[in-house]
Order: sequence, then C-alpha cells, then structure tokens
Amino acid sequence: MSLSSGFSGASRSGSAPLEVVLRRGCIQESVHRVHAVVCDGRGRVLMSSGQSGYETFIRSALKPFQALPFLSSGAAAAMEVGDRGIAISCASHSGSIAHAREAFKLLWNAELDADHLQCPVPSGGDSPLQHNCSGKHAAFLATSRKMAWPLDTYLQSDHPLQVEVNRRVAELLGLPADELVAARDDCGAPTLRLQLAQMALLYAHLGASRQAELEQISRAMLAHPDLVAGDGRFDTELMRRSHGQVLSKGGAEGIQCLSRVGKDLGVAIKVEDGSRRAKQAVALHLLRQLEWLTPLGLEELEEQVLIVNPGVSLEVQGALRFQQS
Repeated sequence: MSLSSGFSGASRSGSAPLEVVLRRGCIQESVHRVHAVVCDGRGRVLMSSGQSGYETFIRSALKPFQALPFLSSGAAAAMEVGDRGIAISCASHSGSIAHAREAFKLLWNAELDADHLQCPVPSGGDSPLQHNCSGKHAAFLATSRKMAWPLDTYLQSDHPLQVEVNRRVAELLGLPADELVAARDDCGAPTLRLQLAQMALLYAHLGASRQAELEQISRAMLAHPDLVAGDGRFDTELMRRSHGQVLSKGGAEGIQCLSRVGKDLGVAIKVEDGSRRAKQAVALHLLRQLEWLTPLGLEELEEQVLIVNPGVSLEVQGALRFQQS
C-alpha cells in the first residue's frame, strides 16, 4: 500500500461517508452524512471516510491558527498573558464570568476596553465580552495595538493582521496565500474555505508542535481546556480526559478537528447538514477506532455530551478506511 500525496491528490470520491442514524424506539427518524479524514504532517491522507477533498469553511476550528500573530508579534509575551491568555484567544467559550474576565484581561493589558470589540453582544447578554469569540477578538486587538495597526478595521480581509493570519495558514499548508478563499464568520472575522484534508494537516502541525508558537498554543489549550469551551462542552471534556494526548477544537455547521499530540496526526470531520450531535458522535466513534482515548474516558465523555431523550438512540455506521493509491 502506498499513501496518497495529501490534500492536493486526495480522492474526491473516496469511500462511503459515515452515517449517524437517530432512532426513536426501533424506527429510523434521521440520518446525518459525515466526511472524515486523518492526515500526517506531510499532508498525506492516511485514512478517510467520504471525501477527503470535501470543501467547506473551517469556522472556529481556525482559531488556534488565528492566534499565531498574537504570539509572533510579541504581543502575548509583552503582556505576560501566560497560558490562560493564549487559551482564551483560541476559545469558543460559553460566555461565563470567568471567560469574559480572561478576554477583558487581554484588552486591559493592551490598554484597550470592551468598546473596541467588534464581535456582537450575544442574545441575552450585556457585553461583547460574553460572545464566544471575544478572546479571539481581544487577541486581534492586542496584536494590532502592539504592531501599531489600525484598530477600527481589524476584521477587514486586507488588514495587516488578517493578511498575516492567511500568510501563516498558507505557509503551513504549502500554498500561496492568494489561493485561500475567505468569507465572514458569524462573529465578523474572516474564516477560510478549505478541504477537509487541509484542515487535518493544520491539526497535524498543531499536535506535532514543531514550531515554537504552535507548541505554545497546544500547551495552553491542554493546560486550560476549561477556557477553550467550558464545563460540559465537548472540547473541554475531551481534552480533560485525554491526559494531554488529544487536542480538540470544533466549529459551527458540523466541523470538528482533533490532534494526536506528539504523533504528527490530525483529524477533520464535517457533517453535511451541520449537526452538532452528529459531529460529536462521529468524533467519539473515531477516537475509539484510533484508540486515542481510554475506553473509560470514552464512556464518560459519551455519557456527558451525547445526551438524547429516553427512547432515542444514536448509532454511527461505517469506519475510517486506509487510503489506497
């Protein structure tokens, strides 16, 4: 068997997608189609289900890489934010007081205030600090302040900060930056349209931590999983149970990315209809197949995050298959 040459040569047809079946009693009620891929740090597709070349937006799973300029600019070091500050810059948090406080600290240390944030005030909230992306936006602003870049246009695609994010992502993917396609995410920041294999490659790089900044980001996320999402949320609970072995970051519309720390492996998952329950069910299914989490850890995680009503069950059908040339 020989391995394909990464996302550039990834099969667009591939094997059959995974399916997540919801049954009410013994009767099938819903089916979710799911694509998944495992890549190594050289961009080789090792295993897949469905289309490894499936193109979609990476959404909030981009956040660890959007945090790179925060570190490379020296802003994080100058502000002495530590791992907590880096973790909140990668977060899709639950808007708790603790989360809002960490985002506020980034602004305070940069001599900025919450009025500079351009993420929305969440429904039922009082401040943009409660928005799940406030840490990312605060890090954007702190970086812009450190580099003397404009503060009022930090979300524009031609802003030096966003240009630098794209440059760093393109560098990790081995692509010219002008080939990346961006669109506005719900928080107002750009997100990127990528192939699933490209997402998995990014997470292989994150887990391998060969670059100092990526190592800082992965260490911070694993040290403070409570800041990355929140108690009871999938990313937080998975990283808590992985004993420092698995990085996890989800995105909206059925995106989930994983890294096996120190093993140069990344996983990307996309549910076609955007279902959150389906992406979590598939992530647990693949973690079991890859043996990245103990059986006890998987059982505890499933009981905590895959909550369905009495008489309703979720079943994942299919498995990752080795990529054939």
